[in-house]
Amino acid sequence: MKTGYNLIRLPFVVLIQIINAVIYHFTPYALNFNGIFADRGSVLFRIKVIPCRLTAVIFKCRNTPFLIGNSSVRKLVHCGMVAAIYVVLCLALQPLSYGAVQVRVAEALCLLPVFGAEYIVGVVLGCFLANLLGSTIVDVIFGTLATLLACLVTYKLRNVRFKGLAIAASLPPVLFNAVIIGIEIAVMFPDPTSSAPIWLACITNGISVGIGELISCTVLGVVLVKLIESNAALRKVFATE
Repeated sequence: MKTGYNLIRLPFVVLIQIINAVIYHFTPYALNFNGIFADRGSVLFRIKVIPCRLTAVIFKCRNTPFLIGNSSVRKLVHCGMVAAIYVVLCLALQPLSYGAVQVRVAEALCLLPVFGAEYIVGVVLGCFLANLLGSTIVDVIFGTLATLLACLVTYKLRNVRFKGLAIAASLPPVLFNAVIIGIEIAVMFPDPTSSAPIWLACITNGISVGIGELISCTVLGVVLVKLIESNAALRKVFATE
């Protein structure tokens, strides 16, 4: 029971640690695990805000040996920011974010790996937490897997442009989600009123999911990338490579 509790608790601990890294980077404070502010140089911060040794190394604590450079801090801030935005968008737009017919606006963030590999972690963590909070354990597993594979391939296609647009980089999320989530819905959540064979259900669900991903990634995501690339201030914030 204790092991299971710790496995459930771990992603929330990691998210809190990331949020704390963002807070620490811009203020002299950080949140302890109970949500109470504590001075970052205090013993309270070192004990309660870093309950997990695996995540302790991400912090830059002035009174501890866990030191990381400015570049690493910046990348960590990007991860936390993207994960938090992904979760907030999914939960705020919940009717659009879950189910066979969905336009998950947060999926536009899947194109951010174009600007750096750290965004892969941020998007995947955000997807994992969003599914954990708003969907089923099946979607936590397969939805997160689809997002991970999509972000990895998107990162590989980061330099490919068609008329100045990152259209190629937008296609992996569409394809991986259409195939993986389409099969997931057909097999794990079949329509009891439908007599269609399983292969046809996989195709129809895949098309439905793929259309939603086209809107989120190939339209919104490509526009997001173009906006960042065209704006010097945004490019300075997001681009790390």
